[in-house]
Amino acid sequence: MNDKSVKPIIMEKALKIIDITGSTLCTRCWGRIFSQDIDGVDNHERGEYVQQMLREEACKNDGLNDDYCYICDNIFQFIEKGLLNDIKKNIYDSGVEFSSFLVGCRVPAEIIQKENYIYNKLDSELESIKKEINREIGKFLSLHMGKEVDFDNPNLVILVDFKTNMATHLEFQLNPLFIEGRYRKLIRGIPQTKWPCRKCKGKGCKYCNYTGKMYMESVEELISPQIIKEIQGTESKFHGAGREDIDVRMLGSGRPFVVEIKEPLKRTLNLEELERKINLYAAGKVEVSDLKIVGKERRSQIKTSSTDTYKVYRAVVDLDKEASTDSLKILNSLDVIEQRTPLRVSHRRADLIRIRSVRDLKVKKLDQERLELIIECEGGLYIKELISGDEYRTQPSVSSLLQIPARCVELDVLDVKN
Repeated sequence: MNDKSVKPIIMEKALKIIDITGSTLCTRCWGRIFSQDIDGVDNHERGEYVQQMLREEACKNDGLNDDYCYICDNIFQFIEKGLLNDIKKNIYDSGVEFSSFLVGCRVPAEIIQKENYIYNKLDSELESIKKEINREIGKFLSLHMGKEVDFDNPNLVILVDFKTNMATHLEFQLNPLFIEGRYRKLIRGIPQTKWPCRKCKGKGCKYCNYTGKMYMESVEELISPQIIKEIQGTESKFHGAGREDIDVRMLGSGRPFVVEIKEPLKRTLNLEELERKINLYAAGKVEVSDLKIVGKERRSQIKTSSTDTYKVYRAVVDLDKEASTDSLKILNSLDVIEQRTPLRVSHRRADLIRIRSVRDLKVKKLDQERLELIIECEGGLYIKELISGDEYRTQPSVSSLLQIPARCVELDVLDVKN
């Protein structure tokens, strides 16, 4: 396994360890201590090599007895003689679906103290017992359950807590499942997400008729419950690529969204059937399409994508007096817009001046004092304020160009495009 020239060094170190501990070590702990000194498939193989060397040299046999390990108190025997199968059985019994996992563990403080004591005496950095335990349990589960170890984003995290006298406690952490799609909001009067009562903050009071909410329904509440039910999760969080006002419809191909489901027991989904169930439940109010399972990175990407998209709006505008057909042509000059945070959202948004662009605008006269505008613009532009001017906080605006007070009385999002 190793060059003969290093054997005396290994032997010297092994004898020193026996003197330090005054006792014996198990095969795996021998292997961990020599993990940087001896080549091998694993620490068990390295440990057997050290023990065999001690036998061949007919030295202190204290290091060859596996009845008791000074460092780990025979924790590896405990793992191999039944714990591995117990963990596998507990996972099966839980009913959780997963394709990837990661193992973590807690061990008694005494073990860590003994380990550190030996490492300090040897003045060397050695592999920790936790790393060895996690790896061996992971290898067993991967082999016997056909699942993959994932260090970055596992479906399931298994925590094994080794308590006193080797009694164990298992904890399962189910990482969220993320489902992306697009939604269309077909009616006015519902917000995108649940809106807690501004008086009681969701506790329930007379102001909200003891519902805890400002509005009885939301896009989130029409979509998420069906997903939670389907995958047996505990709760959800809704992430949209921007949001429309309560009185604005979201039409066209819909707005991108991601639903984050906490602690999902199931991960195998018939997405077409799920889409059908959601649309049946929310019929006439909200429709979803293009459902797909995505990684957690989409949660943040969706949130930050709003200003990277452009949107198409249909706005019905009332004027204080009639504007001639010729005078309406000036609206085609709307291009770069400087927009200070609107008054209506200034209580919850930073007071900034945002630069946004209008890519295209079409005007149609509906009546003497009513217009229809089709506006294609950069994401993040407040359309109601683009029309009214918002007390000159938005420049230029429909009102300032026409020199006629204008206000948006009806607004629809026709498209959200990347």
